Amino acid sequence: MSRELVASAKRIVIKVGSSTLTGKAGSALDINAVNALVDCVSHLKAEGKEVVVVSSGAIAAGLAPLKLTARPKDLATQQAAASVGQGLLIASYNESFSRHEVIASQVLLTIEDVVRRSHYQNAQRTLFRLIQLGVVPVINENDSVGTSEIRFGDNDRLAALVSHLIGADLLVLLTDINGLYDAPPSHGGSQRISEIKSMRDVGDLEIGGVGSSGVGSGGMITKIEAARIATGAGIPMLLTTLADVGDALRGDDLGTYFHASSDRKPSRLLWLAHAATPHGRLILDKGAVLAIRERGVSLLPAGVTAVEGTFIAGDTVELASQTGDVIARGLVAFDSDEIPQMLGRSTKELAAALGPEYERELVHRDDLVLL
Repeated sequence: MSRELVASAKRIVIKVGSSTLTGKAGSALDINAVNALVDCVSHLKAEGKEVVVVSSGAIAAGLAPLKLTARPKDLATQQAAASVGQGLLIASYNESFSRHEVIASQVLLTIEDVVRRSHYQNAQRTLFRLIQLGVVPVINENDSVGTSEIRFGDNDRLAALVSHLIGADLLVLLTDINGLYDAPPSHGGSQRISEIKSMRDVGDLEIGGVGSSGVGSGGMITKIEAARIATGAGIPMLLTTLADVGDALRGDDLGTYFHASSDRKPSRLLWLAHAATPHGRLILDKGAVLAIRERGVSLLPAGVTAVEGTFIAGDTVELASQTGDVIARGLVAFDSDEIPQMLGRSTKELAAALGPEYERELVHRDDLVLL
């Protein structure tokens, strides 16, 4: 049944990594790899499916023109390589898609584009309209301007979040290993795992890190995290290779299929849980912790004992217990310098003392997600 769901998926997000598109570190884009991916996507579109591509490769594509032989470690050089490589990457996609008379578009995202409500709604509208127009959006993180504080960190996680943003039926991660194994594939006797029914099943597996190509930023660990995000949001995921993706999407037992583990969550809560960078922390008393965990209520000033960090209204903050355990994230309704005078006081007290604008929640339940 799981492979039937793969074959019947209508809206698909396909993520391809740097190592698949460029090969060994320092090499140029492999046009054969680009063409193979484009051929697959164009075939899916001809079948009436909607496809969004999340593509790494901008930094890797910029290495050769800059005469760099390995992925730079400092942010400034990464940004420079991305600035050079991004144009090469999208030009290759456009040229390849033109063979099928398919239009591709470039969509560059930063973390700020998806953690702020107005920003992610704008990104969502743009992607929906591109899909309606029959365009294939090619999404990448905007590495040329992203700072270490405002980056997704890897395109596997970005792909999982985009899948939820557009309501995809399936997330496909393309890698240089043909699925998840019960031990490193280089070990004798290791076996490919055909399907993962629950993310709890991966807890005892020995998961490898970044691949050997030297051009990527992820690895199997980030793919497991992407699977956790997608399946936890009600979206199944397929992990396979570029060579096998066509047959795998037709339902063949190739790669590893991760079952969706729950119903879909509201998009904003998924962004909040997995994409937002906390700017501060609110320390809650025992009663507030219990109320938020078990009753799903909003956080009121009366339940907060301390505030940490500097932030403004609308920023993401962590909600923590007295012992420091982070239980939730939320979008705070007040600036950090306003909150100390509110601690431990009811909203009615605050309204009487400070004005009616203070008779509201610190974090509304609709802007809060349990971790």
